[in-house]
Amino acid sequence: MIHFNKPPLTGNEERYVLEAMKSSKISGDGAFTKRCHKWFEERLGCKKALLTTSCTHALEMAALLLDIKEGDEVIMPSYTFVSTANAFVLRGATIVFVDVRPDTLNIDETKIEDAVTTKTKVIVPVHYAGVACEMDTIMEIASRHNLFVVEDAAQGMMSSYKGKALGTIGHFGAFSFHETKNYTSAGEGGLLIINDEKFVQRAEIIREKGTNRSLFFRGMVDKYSWVDVGSSYLPSDISAAYLWGNLECADEINENRLNSWKSYYENLSFLQDEGFIELPIVPDGCIQNAHMFYFKVKDLEERTALLDAFKKEEIGAVFHYVPLHSAPAGIKYGRFNGVDEFTTKESERLVRLPMYFGLSSDERDTVCGVIKSFYGK
Repeated sequence: MIHFNKPPLTGNEERYVLEAMKSSKISGDGAFTKRCHKWFEERLGCKKALLTTSCTHALEMAALLLDIKEGDEVIMPSYTFVSTANAFVLRGATIVFVDVRPDTLNIDETKIEDAVTTKTKVIVPVHYAGVACEMDTIMEIASRHNLFVVEDAAQGMMSSYKGKALGTIGHFGAFSFHETKNYTSAGEGGLLIINDEKFVQRAEIIREKGTNRSLFFRGMVDKYSWVDVGSSYLPSDISAAYLWGNLECADEINENRLNSWKSYYENLSFLQDEGFIELPIVPDGCIQNAHMFYFKVKDLEERTALLDAFKKEEIGAVFHYVPLHSAPAGIKYGRFNGVDEFTTKESERLVRLPMYFGLSSDERDTVCGVIKSFYGK
């Protein structure tokens, strides 16, 4: 059997987890959390990095920091995970979905401005598959309309846009360390990147259940108390310890995944040349992280048949999101602006292949063999 995903395990995670367990600071913001924060701030070049219990919670923190409330509108693609929308719906916002680009499945930056109203407060670009959205255009629109930008970079660690790390271009960036991502903090986890210094202190307060506990431990107040809204967004230091084991080998993991991605691409390129499939596109100026390898087939019927072929060979190939605007909650809490020209159509054609750190060449060849056989090659 070839699994769709395996969480990265580099060798030191178990030792670090045990070290965290035996320390005097097993709860949030212990030694391993601080190491991770330092790594992110130096590697990504951001004002502040704060580990969270999930990317969902990182997005929720961003919504709280921006004081999103009932009546506000938030623009995002429909082709994304539910957390992108939920974080803002929880604050009472209406989600305004716009179409995606067929080449990257990212939000179509040319459709954003038509969706802006007097109620719009935030644009949420989602960097699908770790490939950057067209951020120069998005930031220019946001600046002109006085809007905030929250990058959903759940899949984007180690990817960049024109030399800038994803998550560091907008006002905030949110990352995921779920077990399906390139790097994980023991199965679940997230990160909030803050790029505007004025939000840093309040972010620490919201993350600490609305208390100024962080200020207290830095000696800036003589006691800590409840000063704002907030919740329990701190992960345990055990989670950070596992993540630190991954981060120490971040470049090795990245290179290994990129090699697998390139191998898939080269192995299947002739099927694209012959018109059977469409391979992923990485625009100029974008450096991707091989978070996933996907390709697109003719239609939903063909995809269903191909996935059945994978299932018979016990290969974990899958499809991805069902567009949010077509879901019951999407209809209730949002609306689609403009025409759904590509979102639904492209989502029904997409197939994701197994991708993880340590995927062997034999496993890749087996996966590609099923595809070639399916198309009579």
